[in-house]
Order: sequence, then structure tokens, then C-alpha cells
Amino acid sequence: MQHHSTEPHPPRKRFGQHFLHDRNVINRILLAIAPKRDDFLVEIGPGLGALTLPLLQVCGTLTAVELDRDVIPRLEADAADKGTLRVIQGDALRTDYRALAPAGRKIRLIGNLPYNISTPLLFHLLLQAEVIRDMHFMLQKEVVRRMAAKPGGKEYGRLTVMLAAHCRVEPLFAVAAGAFTPAPKVESAFVRLVPCATPAFPLGDPARFAALVNQAFSRRRKTLKNALQGLADEAAIRAAGLDPGQRPETLSAADYARLAG
Repeated sequence: MQHHSTEPHPPRKRFGQHFLHDRNVINRILLAIAPKRDDFLVEIGPGLGALTLPLLQVCGTLTAVELDRDVIPRLEADAADKGTLRVIQGDALRTDYRALAPAGRKIRLIGNLPYNISTPLLFHLLLQAEVIRDMHFMLQKEVVRRMAAKPGGKEYGRLTVMLAAHCRVEPLFAVAAGAFTPAPKVESAFVRLVPCATPAFPLGDPARFAALVNQAFSRRRKTLKNALQGLADEAAIRAAGLDPGQRPETLSAADYARLAG
């Protein structure tokens, strides 16, 4: 969305703000989201409304979660003739998204996420995936590569495995730094996450699965036998059809689920 001629709002470093301004990128994002009139959209970090305003025009209503209280009056003023915008001033990491979902409905999440909160926010959202239909996020390109990584490489890790158990991850397109004001020092990418109606594979004990994955990747240079000490012994590793001499990054998410039994 083009900025109005009013004084631009200076992006805040402490909020990790990078405002999207490239019309072509905005159009590609809107095509990827393909909003419909009755969709229940929740946008994280709307900023100056580059995505908010065109989405609002299509859907008629939209809920936004914005930490920076100073951008909210302008956002509300710009949205006044576009539809019904509900702004929740608060931290996306502490927001209860279940409370935002209408009874019996699922929400669609959208956001140009600040890089410093993207990974903890994804974990926060996984815990509430039952009320989420899909998520479309702008993230650091490196984070998107980690999200969709295959076993065996250095980008494959805890985030990859935890997402694989609960979501389908679809990297959509890269976005150059020049699409934002100010231009970030890193490349960005736009990604779609679709929570699975049922886990992608039998998960057994989800808490044990999470604990195994967490410990394994905090000791990823060790062999499984040593990395999982206290959680799974050699016999348990072999019983899951795995080699105790393997390294944690060589296991698929389904392997970890089997190990969690």
C-alpha cells in the first residue's frame, strides 16, 4: 500500500520494524493469501498497513496485533473507510490466538514478522494450531530455509522437526531487502504453513517428542547415544530402528516420533 503524504512513521529498531512498501511484492503476497469475504484474518505486526488495508477491503473485517502503540492511530484512520479493523495493542508472543477465533471457526494468520521474534513466535503458534487454518509469513530467508530443510544439513534442526510434526511448510518466494523501509541487512522470504488436521505421523507422547528433539539438537555434534542420555538408552534407540552412532541431524521427524513412542 502506498504511504499517505503525511509524515512517515520512523521505523523502531527495538521493535525490529521494516515496513513493506514494494507494490509488486504486496500484490504477490495478496495472490498467495487469496483472501475471501468470510475469512477471519489476524495480522501480526501490521505496521503502516501495507497488507492490512488491501486485505481489509476484500474481507470486510480484520484483527491486528500490534506492539507499537504509536502506529495504531494512523492505521485506524487509514482503515476507517475500508472495513472494520480491530487492533489489539500487545505482544504477539503473549497473545492468546484461541481467544481470537470465533466459535467453531479457524483463523488465518498473516504477518511481516520481526526477525528477533520469528522462531519463538512459531513455537507459540504451534501450541495453538488447532484454531489456525493457515499462516502466511514474511520471515528471514535463512529461517524459511531452516523450516523446510531436509535431514542431514546444518540448517536442519529443532525448528524443522517440530514444524514437520504439525504443519506443511511451503516456501513461496524470496523478497529482496529493497522491498522494505529501512532495507534489512538480510534477505527475506514468504512462506505458507498449513497445520495438519491430524499429526503428519503418529506422535505418541507429544511432550516426550518435544523433549527428545530439544535435547538432541542442543547436542547435535554428539552421537544419538550420547545426545539422548537420560531420555533414551541404546536399547530404546535400536528398538526404534535407529543406530545409536547416528547424529541427531540425520533423523527425520518421523524417526523422532518413533523414538518418543
